[in-house]
Amino acid sequence: MTPEGKRLLNIIILGFGFMFMFTAFQTCGNIGQTVIKSFNHTEFHGSGYTSMAIIYGVFSASNLIAPSVVTVIGPQLSMFFSGLLYSGYIAMFIYPYTWSFYTASVLVGIAAAVLWTAQGNVLAINSTDHTIGRNSGIFWALLQFSLFFGNLYIYCAWHGHVHITDKDRQTVFISLTVISLVGCFLFFLIRKPDPEPAASSEVSESLMQAESSESCSTASSPRPGLSSQALDAFVKACKMFCTKEMLLLSFSTGYTGLELTFYSGVYGTCIGAMTRFGHDAKSLIGISGICIGVGEILGGGVFGMLNKCSRFGRNPVVLLGLITHYVAFYLIFLNIASDAPIAPEAGTDLQAYITPSVGVALLCSFLLGLGDSCFNTQLLSIIGFMFRDNSAPAFAVFKFIQSIMAALAFFYSNYLLLHWQLLILVVVGFLGSVTFFLVEWMAESNRRESDYDSI
Repeated sequence: MTPEGKRLLNIIILGFGFMFMFTAFQTCGNIGQTVIKSFNHTEFHGSGYTSMAIIYGVFSASNLIAPSVVTVIGPQLSMFFSGLLYSGYIAMFIYPYTWSFYTASVLVGIAAAVLWTAQGNVLAINSTDHTIGRNSGIFWALLQFSLFFGNLYIYCAWHGHVHITDKDRQTVFISLTVISLVGCFLFFLIRKPDPEPAASSEVSESLMQAESSESCSTASSPRPGLSSQALDAFVKACKMFCTKEMLLLSFSTGYTGLELTFYSGVYGTCIGAMTRFGHDAKSLIGISGICIGVGEILGGGVFGMLNKCSRFGRNPVVLLGLITHYVAFYLIFLNIASDAPIAPEAGTDLQAYITPSVGVALLCSFLLGLGDSCFNTQLLSIIGFMFRDNSAPAFAVFKFIQSIMAALAFFYSNYLLLHWQLLILVVVGFLGSVTFFLVEWMAESNRRESDYDSI
């Protein structure tokens, strides 16, 4: 197999591993609040929104140490052990207790930081400037198949169920735990990529060995200890956070965190709470997730894997994502009752601005997924392009910003009515798009200068 073929195979395996893991985890997040409402009794007092706020809050803080962990034990083992903690969180729902629920939330927050930093590292070292857009799209499309399969299972398992019984819950979460574990073990199939002939030692760092870039640069240099490697990775992450490019990208990255919260947790809860959708409102959560997944897969395939927009840069794709989201937000504002995010298990009878339509609700799910893929594929692409020589710290900073905003959104989702949540998304989405355009123009300018210097 050619070196390029080996790198592409690594990206595909990475995508399938995440697809299995997040088939379980994203489905868990989508139905979590609805499931918790069904067994909130004297022995359990918890909130799915609070759990996700803890996860993303710890996730954000843990991104400060994640590059050090990935540097010390390598991205492959980092992803495997993180995946085991994800599986433990999902298994907790089989027999839930308040203490285990929130403890698992803390642990999976730590795991998430390490997992996504390692993922970004693997994506970067298996890509070149010319393949980073394609590889980002392949990974994103495979990852988002998780929304399709997981939510299709939920729809089939819960179709016609008004109340989620203990047996329903246990069957679903045992299955999801097994699926998550399959994804963990797939990471062992990833192989060390062959270095590019002209690549620097730092770019072609080994996937299987946790060596620092300084130790690779000269054979005669003494190898630094693990503590030095960890400290170096931490310092790089802190310095990168203060760069002009990353500060500008923080607005668009923060927006992806807010809308991640909305489509992965809040919107499914809203649909499940709409009694005007009839007795199948709970099973519609699964169909909604499928529609989100279809939008994510379509966006990842068209704008990433096929790389159709490379001639015009990344800005048109981000602009399309913003317009798509604005259309979805407006339709949701009209179609869903304002108290749906915080309604009890019995649902809400409050009237929306129009007669609630299942078709409109599912169309909005598709648009949310499509817009999300537009933003995320382009963010992965531009960060992988601009910071390829320091990919682990760069993706750690990216996830730090994204997760802290997601934690904030899950926190306020316990209290804010739907129209206030949508207003926050509209404002931050506009700011994030404008700042992304600025960074893309800077990246294009740097690329032209580099091409000129190489003549």
